[in-house]
Amino acid sequence: MSVTMRDVAVLARVSVKTVSNVVNNHPHVHPVTRSRVEQAIAELGYRPNLSARGLRSGRTGVIGLAVPELRQNYFAELADAVILAAERQNLSVIVGQAGRDRQHEINVLANGLRQTDGLLFSPERLGTEDVELLDVVDYPLVLLGERIFGGPADHVTMHNVSASRAAVEHLLAQGRRRIAVLGAHPDRRENQLRASDLRVRGYREALEIAGLPHDPDLERMVAPWHQEDGARAMDELIDSGVEFDALFALNDTLALGALRSLGKSGRRIPDDVALIGFDNITDGRFTLPSLSTVDPGRDEIAERAIGMLIERIEWGPRSPRPPRLHKARFHIVERESTVGGAATDRTVRNEVAESVDFSTDSAT
Repeated sequence: MSVTMRDVAVLARVSVKTVSNVVNNHPHVHPVTRSRVEQAIAELGYRPNLSARGLRSGRTGVIGLAVPELRQNYFAELADAVILAAERQNLSVIVGQAGRDRQHEINVLANGLRQTDGLLFSPERLGTEDVELLDVVDYPLVLLGERIFGGPADHVTMHNVSASRAAVEHLLAQGRRRIAVLGAHPDRRENQLRASDLRVRGYREALEIAGLPHDPDLERMVAPWHQEDGARAMDELIDSGVEFDALFALNDTLALGALRSLGKSGRRIPDDVALIGFDNITDGRFTLPSLSTVDPGRDEIAERAIGMLIERIEWGPRSPRPPRLHKARFHIVERESTVGGAATDRTVRNEVAESVDFSTDSAT
């Protein structure tokens, strides 16, 4: 016969209610009691009956995560971080890809991910004109990523502008003055707020602060952000004859493609061209040379988003609490592609996290 909650209670010498509180991670359990219950659970091999728990509470213990595409390393690693953060809260995660097209994202918002208690959603194709679609009432929602600021849902994102400014300042500190940027979006509209737009803004701000002129030839448009697109755009920049001594790629995946192109052209990194990316994906540690990058705080984003979603699940979708915005801390990871062979993943700048409401300047 399967082990029951009552069996755990008998072994731990506590009530069934106390075991339930421990299983459901309620905060008001004495640490000694919690430890005794957890030891009993481990000894007996008890596994909660999620179906029964869902019938009693109206919850499944499962949340949804909808990202644009898992082909991009950042979103795959974000999904991994979300799953780990959810497991620490005794939650499971269903992961879906929502970025096929705008209508697919609208459908995800309309229905959530079925059989889940709430949704973490990272939109890619929706713009500020779609903000009313975020006012969902059927399930709790927390937004991830850069799109749609000031909406009716909680939002966890990153310091796109200031982190990009810091990346370019890192290149400037190496004596670079002809800094190209790879990844600007070819379609720039007022009602579209993309990661690319924010990161290009940070790039331009760094050059302006340094007193360097803006050269449109150094801004290269690339979409989507895959390795082959980064390589192709880098080939085009090299073939154009435009002089440059550094490159800021708006994500690490573009940077990996650019690294290949630069190597084919015979340019030495970082001697001829210093290169920095954005996202701190794992692959960047193992390129030759290793890739300097911006770590945007992915683990913090996952932890904070899970925490916000749990709160919304507890409060219910009709909670009067206003929406919140959290921007994770970032830091620059200095590796060989900007400082040569002596680099060992050294943090050269760290920015604190921010939790603000939507009345402040959120698009940074």
